[in-house]
Amino acid sequence: MHAVPRGGIASPFEGMVAEPSGQGFCRAFRLLKTDDFSSVFAFRRALRGRFYTLYYRPNELDTARLGVTVAKKLAKRANKRNLVKRIAREVFRQQRQNLPSCDLVIRLHAPTETATRAELNMDLRQLLGRLPGNREYATAFA
Repeated sequence: MHAVPRGGIASPFEGMVAEPSGQGFCRAFRLLKTDDFSSVFAFRRALRGRFYTLYYRPNELDTARLGVTVAKKLAKRANKRNLVKRIAREVFRQQRQNLPSCDLVIRLHAPTETATRAELNMDLRQLLGRLPGNREYATAFA
């Protein structure tokens, strides 16, 4: 039996760090501070889709970072807000390797009562495809 020192709880995940180069969605790929969100909104570059608005601002990092906002006014129930955020994070996670070095904020701008998961997913994929400097989009349509 393994002894645990007093005052601490042993966790099988302790010491494990997500690799920024992998396919995960670790802290290095997230916008966490209010100032980060504010700087993206202040840059005033946006792409608008059917359900989402994608705000973007170039950064000096070697990867894209993501922030997501969903207003209670547009998705009243918490489970719907969480679904919208999960879809946004998953699409970003899958597309991150092809995205330019930008800070991105995805904001819901239309009610989602009648939207399906596939519609939300497709809307966001199209927005990320239209992002200036997107490598996959540039090679597919060149």
